[in-house]
Amino acid sequence: MKNASIIYTLGTEFYDPVEPAKFPKAQLRYFNQDAAETIGLQHLSALEKQNHFWKFKTFKSNVRQPLALRYHGHQFRHCNPDLGDGRGFLFAQFLSQKKIYDLTTKGSGQTPYSRAGDGKLTLKGALREILATEYLESLSVNTSKTFCVFETGESLERGDEPSPTRSAVLTRMVHSSVRFGTFQRLEYLDQSEEMEKLVDYCLENYYPEVRPRSGQKVSTFYKAVVRKTAGLAAQLMTAGFVHAVLNTDNMNITGEVFDFGPYRFLPQYNPYFTAAYFDHTGLYCYGRQPESFMWGLEQLGLSLKKIEPNLSVDLILQDFVKEFNSQHLKHFFRRLNLTPRFDEVDETLLQQFFAMLAIAERNFEQAFFDFYGGRERQGWKLPERLDEYQDSESLEFIETLKKYKAADISRLLHPYFLEPKPETLLIQDIENIWQPISLRDDWSLFEQKLQRIRAFRGVYKASSASKHSEVF
Repeated sequence: MKNASIIYTLGTEFYDPVEPAKFPKAQLRYFNQDAAETIGLQHLSALEKQNHFWKFKTFKSNVRQPLALRYHGHQFRHCNPDLGDGRGFLFAQFLSQKKIYDLTTKGSGQTPYSRAGDGKLTLKGALREILATEYLESLSVNTSKTFCVFETGESLERGDEPSPTRSAVLTRMVHSSVRFGTFQRLEYLDQSEEMEKLVDYCLENYYPEVRPRSGQKVSTFYKAVVRKTAGLAAQLMTAGFVHAVLNTDNMNITGEVFDFGPYRFLPQYNPYFTAAYFDHTGLYCYGRQPESFMWGLEQLGLSLKKIEPNLSVDLILQDFVKEFNSQHLKHFFRRLNLTPRFDEVDETLLQQFFAMLAIAERNFEQAFFDFYGGRERQGWKLPERLDEYQDSESLEFIETLKKYKAADISRLLHPYFLEPKPETLLIQDIENIWQPISLRDDWSLFEQKLQRIRAFRGVYKASSASKHSEVF
């Protein structure tokens, strides 16, 4: 692990130095030891954690002062030039195994982009983000990681929570803090030279494996971001995750899901399920998420035309459709721990699975859990599950499923799959965890939930048997 401060190579046009808020109380509520090990911070003392993640004292030979990053974006498809880090900042960068990791904050106080907000975060909001990132990681989704959370001792007024409510400050770890909106800002301000610099910065630091041919730097970068984003969209769809606010300031160039607001996980399969109470038209409902990512990529491409007028945005975006479809199929088989046939039957199985879910709005996570491993496990044949799958759509799916074998038979003996039900993160699960915290400061249900989420980590990763045979 090495300290880094590559952000300074971009120059002062991309950020504003800011001061962190001063908080009355420091009570450590969460620390991600695994994430800390990734960047060599696993041996921090209690005092060091407080200094760095509550006071936000900078690390030696690193970012010298917290930096609020500048960007614009489309919010619900309306261009907004008044964005930027409004309640967070970048305060450290680390290089580990040739990969850069940013430490950024949420709830760390006002910045020039707070737009009259207090720049603070509720403790419940922090709790929701911890649970989302932990759960998505166990589902093998490319997600930011919640690094640390301190409760800060303030009372906040919020319209979407019973108030006054408790406050917190959160640190997250993400591969890149460069958003689609970072490019949109430069296009809006007609800063071509700065956009050239940003493309070079992204290629060098986030896509070092890409070697653009002469004159193809911008198109090569754009294609790489399209592929990464398509992969993320596919992962979210197979995870049953509804982000709720897929604005272009919430999309980054390395294809990670981050900045969790009113997200939800599907209770039952429903393409029209919407997470945010203020999304009255269902713009960001579950079934429209791939199209939302594609729309965001289109805005990125249109911004990049500022420095590459001949960029074939529409043609390159056709790659998104192809990549999403192949990635969706790959992650579908990964979630079911099946070895694909690499023929047209694979697509048939996927379509039959979702038809089976749609016919009765079945429990999304339970179906993936029941059919994990296919015919070798046959979890749906347990007496308590048998009646669930007697309709014609289920029977068609089960008949096709007989043509497949488990990708990793050893995983069928994992303790997680000896249970009758999967671990979920539905809205009621979160409310049940929050209630004893709110009433009695009782964190036992939260700790138990973390243990259960982490207990099945790895079962949805690519199996060693299939890593070398994936050709999607």
